[in-house]
Amino acid sequence: MLRKIFLGTTVFFGFISVKAQTDSTSSASSPLPAITGSVDTYYRYNFNDPKAGGPLNDYNNYTSFTNSQNSFQLGMASIRADHSFGKASATVDLGFGPRAEEFSYADAGHSTLFAVKQAYLSYALSDKVKLTMGKWATHIGYEVTDAYLNRNYSMSYMFSYGPFSHTGLKADIGLGKKSAFMVGVANTTDMVASSGSRKYALAQFSTATMNDKVKAYLNYQGSYGGSYSVSQVDVVVIGTISDKFSIGYNGTVQSATPDKSSSASWWGSAVYLNLDPSSAFGVTLRGEYFDNKKAVVTAPATSIFDLTLSPNIRIGNLTIIPELRMDMGKNEIFEKSDNTLSKSTITGILAATYHF
Repeated sequence: MLRKIFLGTTVFFGFISVKAQTDSTSSASSPLPAITGSVDTYYRYNFNDPKAGGPLNDYNNYTSFTNSQNSFQLGMASIRADHSFGKASATVDLGFGPRAEEFSYADAGHSTLFAVKQAYLSYALSDKVKLTMGKWATHIGYEVTDAYLNRNYSMSYMFSYGPFSHTGLKADIGLGKKSAFMVGVANTTDMVASSGSRKYALAQFSTATMNDKVKAYLNYQGSYGGSYSVSQVDVVVIGTISDKFSIGYNGTVQSATPDKSSSASWWGSAVYLNLDPSSAFGVTLRGEYFDNKKAVVTAPATSIFDLTLSPNIRIGNLTIIPELRMDMGKNEIFEKSDNTLSKSTITGILAATYHF
């Protein structure tokens, strides 16, 4: 399998080399890269007021990027450059801060890779087929890493325990009208560099109605080779009811089969209700159910329901998010100030994002 991938990649880049000679004669200079960026910051207070050194989790936080208590925090400062020349293009997306480091957790042994959120090269073989090689943010799930692109500031459990990124080779194929297909092969999930035979197959089918009021994505990742296997199927549906109200849905299930053991799964389901009375104000209510009773991932071995209310106050490119979140577990998994345990907890967050 790897020999076929290597051969196909070699042929692909050989083809690009020949085509590039033709493309380079058609344009003597290329435009400057498009530079964009963002920054986010927040204050978080958990009303259980857990104390350091408690029995479980000092922050009562089992999701990504908001691991703090009663503290002002920097989320992430990002800078991104996109450049194209003929049919070729490149993207470099760098992030700095705790959010970027947690996103690149799998490359902790390579300090320079902490800052690389995405870095990839693309080439359009035609107006319907584009090949991309490098590291890119995952196609799986409803939420994304960059805070300004999410309406809730705190992250879902499904995002936190699903994939963050992939490093490999993929093909995006237009199927006509509103449908497209992506297929690829990548290293072990979230790892820029990995050795051994274990790789992941990636796929996505996307479609939409002609007026784009309903969009749907069927996402997949699955490992092959190595001593154990992982597979995940994920569905995202976005429906626009009116210019002031929309609904998002995300459902996912991930199964893991350790070597010589039976498989086990975790799954989750979330609904996002988005209301925008005006361009300056909106609000999102997220309700999520997360089931990890079989202890497949490092989250508590139980089921959790979270309800998150996130007003969005928009002043140009600045968005202020005063968020209120309630997490409720089937078991006692949240700490109280006296180091006893509770089945529920409430958290307040004041966050701000800016993009340019």
